[in-house]
Amino acid sequence: MKACRIAPLPNRPSTRPDWRLGGIALGLSLLLGACSRAPEATTATAPPSEYAAVARGRVDIEGGLLALSMPREGTLANVTVHEGDHVKQGQLLAQLDIRPATLAVDAAQAQLEQAQAQMKLLGVKQAAAAQRAQRLAAAVAAGAGDGQSADDAREAAAQLDAEQQGARASLDMARQKLDEARYELKQRSLLAPFDADVIQVTAQVGASVSPSSGPLFTLLPNKPRIVRAELNESFVGTVKPGMHAEVSASTNSPDAHWSAHVLRIGKVYGPATLENDPQVRANARTVECVLAFDQPQNLRIGQRVTVRFDARAPASATSKD
Repeated sequence: MKACRIAPLPNRPSTRPDWRLGGIALGLSLLLGACSRAPEATTATAPPSEYAAVARGRVDIEGGLLALSMPREGTLANVTVHEGDHVKQGQLLAQLDIRPATLAVDAAQAQLEQAQAQMKLLGVKQAAAAQRAQRLAAAVAAGAGDGQSADDAREAAAQLDAEQQGARASLDMARQKLDEARYELKQRSLLAPFDADVIQVTAQVGASVSPSSGPLFTLLPNKPRIVRAELNESFVGTVKPGMHAEVSASTNSPDAHWSAHVLRIGKVYGPATLENDPQVRANARTVECVLAFDQPQNLRIGQRVTVRFDARAPASATSKD
């Protein structure tokens, strides 16, 4: 019995189209085209940065609020202002009991008058003694007088001259004591050093006060508002004096934006006291940047603001405080 062999099929060319290779090639070409165009689209749509730096700040005035205490110890006899009042320079704020100081002024005035009278009396005596000594000296020269008498008269005139010099020193001392007593009388009155608004009053009539008992009045001087911004150390080299900035409040009001410019930048690094995050506040290092408003503003002292330094505005070479 013969074994059967299966004859191999003849090779026939495939008639099915190679659509898979074509699809892969088309996908690769589209992917390469998209990758080559992606950087151009990103570069064209990214807007340039409008701000060179952003910092937290607060509204303040040069020198800050002024706390006043009574320069002398005593009992308050008069308080003339209240919180919210506006005071002028030299206006009386409070006064101690001035009777002891007034008595000291009166006593010093009496001593001065006594010294002036003594000086006047010695002046009259000295003039008379000098005239008598001159006449006796002339008589001795003419041979008609006693030499001893002339010497005694000359010595008496010299003695009165020395007494007059001592009286002149006593007169100067009496004037100094009077000036001192008047100065002490003024120290019993507390006056406003400049025009200001009274923010806080802790003085009460009848209270015993002293320079160490703390401030009695807190004044807000009538000075232009400024902004003290805490500039992060990474922006110190970017911000320059004279650079324009935009100051905005924490509210979303469209009117809470103000134009300002940089006055000066501090020389000392310090902590970020206005940062809300305790960890960031402990690690951040900032430099104080002081800005002035382009138009006078009546903002509240201590108000928190955000400062955006304009990168497009050129910085001036100099700045005025």
